[in-house]
Amino acid sequence: MKLIPEIVASADMIRAFRRHLHARPELGYDVHGTSQFVAERLSEWGIEVTRGIGKTGVVGTLRRGRSTRAIGLRADMDALPIEEANTFEHRSQHAGMMHACGHDGHTSMLLGAARHLALEGDFDGVVHFIFQPAEEGLAGGRAMVQDGLFDRFPCEAIFGVHNWPGLPVGHIGSRPGPLMAASATFEVIVTGIGSHAAMPHASADALLAASQIVVALQSIVSRNVDPIDSAVLSVCKINGGRADNVIAKDCRLSGAVRTFDDSLLRNIGKRIEEVAQSVAKAFGCDALVEFRLAYPATVNDPDMAAFAMDVAQSVVGRDNVSRAIRQTMAGEDFAFMLKECRGCYAFIGNGDGSHREPGSGMGPCELHNDSYDFNDELLPIGATYFVQLANRYLKDGARSSSDAS
Repeated sequence: MKLIPEIVASADMIRAFRRHLHARPELGYDVHGTSQFVAERLSEWGIEVTRGIGKTGVVGTLRRGRSTRAIGLRADMDALPIEEANTFEHRSQHAGMMHACGHDGHTSMLLGAARHLALEGDFDGVVHFIFQPAEEGLAGGRAMVQDGLFDRFPCEAIFGVHNWPGLPVGHIGSRPGPLMAASATFEVIVTGIGSHAAMPHASADALLAASQIVVALQSIVSRNVDPIDSAVLSVCKINGGRADNVIAKDCRLSGAVRTFDDSLLRNIGKRIEEVAQSVAKAFGCDALVEFRLAYPATVNDPDMAAFAMDVAQSVVGRDNVSRAIRQTMAGEDFAFMLKECRGCYAFIGNGDGSHREPGSGMGPCELHNDSYDFNDELLPIGATYFVQLANRYLKDGARSSSDAS
């Protein structure tokens, strides 16, 4: 492993950043304290700071030499609405909020990289440090793009990382093409005719119709999706009925869909509407369907994925790099940035959870779990990876996998 010595020497400071942020989680776009902390650190290091991109996003800009070639490095800042089970010293101080996905670590790694590049950076061009709010379901990445991110801060390429529990510490992986899934949610409102439970012939039972819709929806993936493609359709909630002697006149059900193909996602949405309305009609009911696209698939540019994994190999070694890491049906709104700018998203190993300190919760160290904690061993690894992405890209540019070293 070839970490930058100056970053290793500053590991305690970067860890202090991470634990400060972990103790002060904020949700969605309301990351005012976090963005203030980020902006203050960047300013201290002489980096130009722009705030309010995508509501509460922060962009730090660092220029060296004469070239106008530019690279973007991105981290997410928001936490989750989870009550933390951990009781160690840096646990959340904000009730009902927790950094259960490691965005505190992502932000701190990028701050560590920004500091090093500001003090020691050997490149000719521009680095934009992009700190994004509202990744957790509120599409902060899209908000930053719509707010002119790439018009105001042009980038030739953009890179991001996410810690990955279960992947060994010191391991970095990605793949060309789709890495994370496109996502959507749906809601079906079934309306029928209520009646006394003893007089079912006078009803159009919305609960019965909804139950049949749940079963019928499961046929969409098995019978309307090419078996070679991947798709998940899950009905996750159903609400209907108010009394045990009244046949329900209405019922709601909702769920989620995930695929690696945006067009397939839309086609599944059409089938959900067709199936729900047809089944409801067969039971004398009506069905109103709302299908909401959330995040597109996170699709890596093949050349950028090869370049990024070459850089990762120079940091952690060939044996610790996966160039065809397993895809996941989880979603990520870095996808909106990759639709506008070529780049690569990668996973960096968070380990098996053995790093957690006394006072950890009883649950697993998994993403979105109340016992999760980011592994501080990753901080100098991730910071070095970010720095070397900038140095290598602005020195050599992106090359295809066939001629990359």
